[in-house]
Amino acid sequence: MAKSLKLTKPQVFTASPIGTLPVWRAYIEMTKPKVVALMLLTVLVGMCLAVPGAVPLQGLVAGMGGIAMMAGSAAALNHLIDRRIDAMMARTYNRPLPKGRVSVSHALIFAASLGTLGFIMLYLLVNPLTAWLTFASLIGYALVYTAYLKRATSQNIVIGGLAGAMPPLLGWTAVTNEFHGHALLLVIIIFTWTPPHFWALAIHRRAEYAKVAIPMLPVTHGVEFTKTCILLYTLLLAIACLFPVLVGMCGVLYLVSSSLLSGGFIYQAWQLKYRDRPGLAMQVFRFSIYHLMLLFTALLLDHYL
Repeated sequence: MAKSLKLTKPQVFTASPIGTLPVWRAYIEMTKPKVVALMLLTVLVGMCLAVPGAVPLQGLVAGMGGIAMMAGSAAALNHLIDRRIDAMMARTYNRPLPKGRVSVSHALIFAASLGTLGFIMLYLLVNPLTAWLTFASLIGYALVYTAYLKRATSQNIVIGGLAGAMPPLLGWTAVTNEFHGHALLLVIIIFTWTPPHFWALAIHRRAEYAKVAIPMLPVTHGVEFTKTCILLYTLLLAIACLFPVLVGMCGVLYLVSSSLLSGGFIYQAWQLKYRDRPGLAMQVFRFSIYHLMLLFTALLLDHYL
């Protein structure tokens, strides 16, 4: 039976002095550059797997640039929408908006301008299909997930994860201007990877999410239930990672690499469930990042080697 959501009196962290950091760094921080960098790797892999040889230069440069700008816009909107709960969480209270380094109006203008420029670049220099798909992903992440699902259901990351799983498809359409089933298999991999990745972080930050009334799975259903879900999802992910091999997209190099990575993720999840120790949830979270990065690197190497 699901445990009830327990709320405590919100604690607001006091903003630190602005200091001497240049303002441009605050705007860069709002785009979540590390997250966008990992996302762009999956975009690049989608582009490379879509063509037998080299990716066309215009599609590569304009596609990566436009998608990066719209992803940064979505991240900035996430900062804007979550600014009040960010101020009450130890993990996020130091972000630019809660700290007062960027005003709400400037953050909105920045996000809108970045997203508009990215959309125009994709529409004019790549193709309208990619532009509209990227826009749909932006809306899915910034508005559907951040503004609604995140606060509405414990399945927020499962449903909202579709927006974050789109980058390989965006890369594929950027160079082909068409949907393809192979690109959707890459989407399925990231879609299945997202819940165990984020739930591990949610376990580590359970008390903070409870404090701000965000119904993450460990808050609403308990930590043990969440550990079980993480383990089951790593098993599903291992199956999903085999799909590219089953349809002939990849060969032995990817098969061996994905099998080792899947085995490592399953082992980490098994430890979290049955041999938990302080700090292990964050270890699983960090491992999941390397898992996705190395998995898509293996896809890339297998394609060319």
